[in-house]
Amino acid sequence: MFSLKNKTALITGGASGIGLAIAKTFAQAGASVHILDLNKDQGEQAVSEIQQAGGQATSHAIDVSNQQQAVETVNQIAAQGPIHILVNNAGVSHIGTVETTTEADFDRIYRINIKGVYNCLYATIPHLKANSGGVVLNMASIAATVGIPDRFAYAMSKGAVLTMTLSIAKDYLKENIRCNCISPARVHTPFVDGFIAKTYPGREAEMFEKLSKTQPIGRMAEPQEIGALALYLCSDEAGFITGCDYPIDGGFTRLNN
Repeated sequence: MFSLKNKTALITGGASGIGLAIAKTFAQAGASVHILDLNKDQGEQAVSEIQQAGGQATSHAIDVSNQQQAVETVNQIAAQGPIHILVNNAGVSHIGTVETTTEADFDRIYRINIKGVYNCLYATIPHLKANSGGVVLNMASIAATVGIPDRFAYAMSKGAVLTMTLSIAKDYLKENIRCNCISPARVHTPFVDGFIAKTYPGREAEMFEKLSKTQPIGRMAEPQEIGALALYLCSDEAGFITGCDYPIDGGFTRLNN
């Protein structure tokens, strides 16, 4: 079950964190993985790790906020063979209320988290149509549906990702293109460790435990757990699922009373 053999998958932001976990999981399931990431060195390192584990992977240095780059990169991949899966995972975080969010902050979040998703959809959907269907999986967040303090711009962007998911699912039903999104709570990635070290120097262990316990289940998710859900939603076994948002949050949205 959940085989991606003979499938080609594009994963934006696939060089680190959740994206890397998805890339490794998909490669292990037999997919030919294309990592689209701004960080060239990290992308090449990710490819090396996947290949050493026996998987197929290629890295493409790309700024998803640049539509020309997105279209050219996707077209180059499509010229080698059919594209079956797009995972829109690339994104950045931001902390702040509306009062502490500068225009530059807001524009940056929009450019990467919203326009970046649009650009990759714009570049890839025609190829999925040409191949008689495929799967799109977007990375949203619990911030799209639950109020989280000091996440004004970030929540705005993930709300947009959620509604773009619904639009793609509705617009391309007859094209045999499924589109869903995943909404994680806190996930233990190197980004989280870096954020804690920078924001709470000397209190890393204390703050890690505190942030972990904001999930009712008592811990953060591991990236590979997000990868496992992504694998299911992009597999043929999930063929009856489209237009859905999947919280993977340790009970955060329903049990945090």
